[in-house]
Amino acid sequence: MNIKSTFQIYLFFLIGIFVFGCKNKKEVDVSNINLSIKIERFDKELSSLNPQNFQNQVATLQKKYGFFYEDFMNGMLGVGNTDSREYYQNLKTVLSAPDYNALKKEVSEKFPDLKKQEEELTDAFKHVKYYYPNQTIPRIISFFSGFSVQTPIGNNYIGIGLDMFLGSDSRFYPALRSSIPAYISRRFTPQNITPRVIETFTREELFPEPDASTSLMQKIIYNGKILYFMDAIMPEVPDSVKIGYTSEQQKWAEEYEGGIWAYFLEQNLLFETDYFKIQKYLSEAPFTPGIGEKNESAPKLGLFIGWKIVKEYMRKNPSVTLQDLMGDMNFQKILDKSKYRPD
Repeated sequence: MNIKSTFQIYLFFLIGIFVFGCKNKKEVDVSNINLSIKIERFDKELSSLNPQNFQNQVATLQKKYGFFYEDFMNGMLGVGNTDSREYYQNLKTVLSAPDYNALKKEVSEKFPDLKKQEEELTDAFKHVKYYYPNQTIPRIISFFSGFSVQTPIGNNYIGIGLDMFLGSDSRFYPALRSSIPAYISRRFTPQNITPRVIETFTREELFPEPDASTSLMQKIIYNGKILYFMDAIMPEVPDSVKIGYTSEQQKWAEEYEGGIWAYFLEQNLLFETDYFKIQKYLSEAPFTPGIGEKNESAPKLGLFIGWKIVKEYMRKNPSVTLQDLMGDMNFQKILDKSKYRPD
């Protein structure tokens, strides 16, 4: 065997180890976890109420859906408290309105079933159970409420507002531009259902942001941990979908990563606690003001950089488990030990 062929085999062996190692860092075997997510179609049940037997059917729905029903009627649909005198009449009025029925028709056509989402959510929550075997998995309930909320979380449930996942080309969204701008509604697609449910569950149920997290550094590391956890739970979902970027925004952020970090350092932003100064690096927006040219920058650059820092921390500290990471509130330590130095 000549030197060249020996080198090629050795190189192939090294690449194989690297790829296999990276894959194992991302993926785990969840095939033996006994879990099957079924999305409860409250939207269909509410839409099929019979006016001739209205009150009895409503009472049955109220008993079946419990806390969700109360939250939906009062907080999402806005027909009032179920104990109020006007509640039944308000509900009848909403259910018979032309706009409600037009929306019902589009939701029904877009989502005749939710089998794909059930499979995706089953896999994602199996990953949750892999890392946290004792974690209770909530009921998943689909609904539509006239664009009031996308993925509400309540007492043992997470809702899926199907009217906010109709697809970026839905005829309803242009009419909502004053309240829901295009840079947000472009993500109202079926592809986003599972990532947004998992993000809500992760942020609100598993790992709420600590009250003591006030500086930009603390907030970007916290958000980086959330995105890293989503990597572990949904290994097949593209990064751009997890963070909510277009492919162009993802490409821009990757290309200018070093410049973004340098800007944060030069402007002494890491330990800034003034919310009005740091929120533009954390919030939804079409771009990040003050960074980049011609409004081409990606938004939420704090989240992007925090994600990169956490990835580096985990890469350079292989003994740290996912559970260790998510339980560690020493954000300064994570930054220091990441030795983050983008080019």
